[in-house]
Amino acid sequence: MGKNTGFMDYEREEADERNPLVRINDWKEYDAPFSDDVLTRQGARCMDCGTPFCQMGDVINGQTSGCPIYNLIPEWNDLVYRGQWKEALERLLKTNNFPEFTGRVCPAPCEGSCTVAISDPAVAIKSIERAIIDKGFEKGWMKPRIPQKRTGKSVAIVGSGPAGLASADQLNQAGHAVTVYERDDRAGGLLTYGIPNMKLEKDVVERRIRLLEQEGIDFMLDTEIGKDIAAHELNDRHDAVILCTGAQKQRDLIMEGREAKGIHFAMDYLTASTKHLLNANSNFIDAKGKDVIVIGGGDTGADCIATALRQECNSVVQFGKHPKLPLERTAGNMWPEDPNVFTVEYAHKEAAAKFGEDPRNYSIHTKCFVSDGNGDLKEVHTVQMEKYRDENGRFVFQEIPGTEKVWPAQLVLIAIGFEGPEQPLLKQLGLKTQNNKVEAKYGEFMTNKENVFAAGDARRGQSLIVWAINEGREVARKVDQYLTGSSVLPSYLDF
Repeated sequence: MGKNTGFMDYEREEADERNPLVRINDWKEYDAPFSDDVLTRQGARCMDCGTPFCQMGDVINGQTSGCPIYNLIPEWNDLVYRGQWKEALERLLKTNNFPEFTGRVCPAPCEGSCTVAISDPAVAIKSIERAIIDKGFEKGWMKPRIPQKRTGKSVAIVGSGPAGLASADQLNQAGHAVTVYERDDRAGGLLTYGIPNMKLEKDVVERRIRLLEQEGIDFMLDTEIGKDIAAHELNDRHDAVILCTGAQKQRDLIMEGREAKGIHFAMDYLTASTKHLLNANSNFIDAKGKDVIVIGGGDTGADCIATALRQECNSVVQFGKHPKLPLERTAGNMWPEDPNVFTVEYAHKEAAAKFGEDPRNYSIHTKCFVSDGNGDLKEVHTVQMEKYRDENGRFVFQEIPGTEKVWPAQLVLIAIGFEGPEQPLLKQLGLKTQNNKVEAKYGEFMTNKENVFAAGDARRGQSLIVWAINEGREVARKVDQYLTGSSVLPSYLDF
């Protein structure tokens, strides 16, 4: 695969990023794609390793290692190196329905388990993946695949995020009539309203939705199941139902002062911002001129930082409860695990460029919120924490006396994750849940209701886009078997 000595001859190259001080003035994607010459060199770096851990897709110590959709990475890396782009696209689409999404917003656990990454920077897998699909659209290779035969069976899919879209794509190709129900005014789920334009421009999502429509999938927008259509009516209209509603119930911070005006969930903030951008809707949460605090150290928190910067906030800081990560792998985080190391995301670069320092604060605990006389948020009180192992070997946190601090804030964004799917629809359908998630065994995906299936974050909890695609494809195969007695759809177990 690739050039025999490519990993020694060529260094990893990073995609060009636009100047942070320039790009915070617009909402366009912050990076630019590689040239074909660079991509050829990067494809050449892929080793002819005996076991390509990059495509193994496993969970080690609670973290994803390798690609959960088992992308045939060495194969399409080699084809790019040889200039065989159309063949590379065919191999990529064999396992991945939407590489234009994963190539932009997936955290790339494949790169963490790349064999080259044992001692050198990983192959630029994510950038190559994005380039292959973008060239496919550019060259006109991505044409509608309209099924020649229809089965007469009908499937309802609730939710149009990556799991819903993947299952819809697969089932449509199997010949079933597929209707996707989405409560928002645009399809795409979090791809549209949860991930800001700087990471995923919405014309990329809309381009894929148009293609799926041309292939025969119906999208019912502005339609909330359980409200606009009673949940039981889905069974009357369709032969099978798949719930791909995501894990949209956000975790809250219950503490003194939480009722102050100016405290919002991160996803509410991001959704409103994107809706305003796309629809010129004045009903959004504006950070302009405000001191902003983002509570939560993950990708969603970083997206909040980048959004607040583009809204011209006065300042922005990000709180994380854990200590700063090491620069290199520790003894307890060995390859091929996903590297748990310090990184600087696009939003952190932007904040540092504007305000002169990284916005992140580590080992910090929020104690309370304080409002002014009118109920508007005025400040946030915190204390530093020490993380250590107790006598039972468990990590615990302890406050450090004398480290109390008061932060000015008129806008706080809570980005500490999700608890699971929203419950009212599940109750209407009479579905069993476990730990707030729909109870449905992986590999089977059927709930306690015979013709109702569940996949993606609604079933597994908050996770990666590649796991959503994995589950969307696998549930489609099970539904195809349920409807016809067998399935023509591939399973990841076949790769």
